[in-house]
Amino acid sequence: MGIERYNPDPVRWVGLRSVELPLARAVSDAKVSTGRQLPLAAVSLLFVELQTEQGQHGLGFTYTLRTGGPAQYAQALELAPLLIGEDPNDIARLWSKLSWASASIGRSGLAVQTIAAFDSALWDLKARRAGLPLAKLLGAQREAVPCYNTSGGYLQAPIEEVIERAGQSLARGIGGVKLKVGQPDQAADLRRVQALRQALGDDVALMVDVNQQWDRTTALRMGKALEELNLVWIEEPLDAHDLAGHAALSAQLVTPVGSGEMLSSAAEACAYVEQGAVDVIMHDAPRVGGITPFLQVAEAARRRGMVMAPHFVMEIHIHLAAAYEHATWVEHFEWLEPLFEERLQIADGCMQVPMRPGLGLTLSERVAGWTLAQQAFGQRR
Repeated sequence: MGIERYNPDPVRWVGLRSVELPLARAVSDAKVSTGRQLPLAAVSLLFVELQTEQGQHGLGFTYTLRTGGPAQYAQALELAPLLIGEDPNDIARLWSKLSWASASIGRSGLAVQTIAAFDSALWDLKARRAGLPLAKLLGAQREAVPCYNTSGGYLQAPIEEVIERAGQSLARGIGGVKLKVGQPDQAADLRRVQALRQALGDDVALMVDVNQQWDRTTALRMGKALEELNLVWIEEPLDAHDLAGHAALSAQLVTPVGSGEMLSSAAEACAYVEQGAVDVIMHDAPRVGGITPFLQVAEAARRRGMVMAPHFVMEIHIHLAAAYEHATWVEHFEWLEPLFEERLQIADGCMQVPMRPGLGLTLSERVAGWTLAQQAFGQRR
């Protein structure tokens, strides 16, 4: 009996959609209180849908905050035709093809963040075709991942509201809470963290996020002052690209230091890992260029036994965290839930890996009302 020859099933249709999702309430972190940014009121997303000759389907997305959404969509219009006729199994090669097509605008930032939507759609398609959740396709280490909530801890909310929302998160089964800090008044930051710790008790996982607003001296002083509060980590205490500063701070503090969400390539994130500049690597799949480069960073972190806590987009990161060998967290934000028919399940401090094929996501009918533009290429079945 002969071995059956592989029969490629090429991509025949690519659909693009630019979406502007308004938040129920604008939020402010320390970048707002220091005057560097305006409150965040919406999330811009680029969705990519793929269909093959045999009718296999994939859905992926990327996002940006405040600016860049129209630019991502414009770049995607140029890249989408390049996938027509390609074998969607060749994900690494296709990532390189799209990257070389974008070479004149670089290998980080917008150039790769647009590619992320195509890359995640290809991974979704591959897992769906295999009949597996993406986590299982990648080789899951666990079926539930510890999770913490961030959306309830922004600075525009008085501490009484933060405490109330933290209690609601814990009652829902979420395992920890993150609080935004980094205001010009460091004493006010300390009071907020102390009040939340007192309200939650000593056993609840508590993190703080500075959003890059401290200089090296302030970060060390505040880090020392916070050590008695038994934080899980201090996030982005310094400028995201101050690798040497993060390394020095991590070496001087008992509390773990995390960063990585603002790094926009695998090379930048791997440098933080390989030089031991942080204790917790917090890269973001859409921001580094998709699942393919995310996994490159995760492998570097795995070799060092580093804690991994991906930033935002829990809908993608639940699968990637579940496939990570060492300690890991998923960040809970409910912001993107209106975009999808499905909901992630949470219990006992953990987010459950969805057992649906691929990413397990279906766009909701409500997306049409937030769609700014859409276009398709090729022939759909």
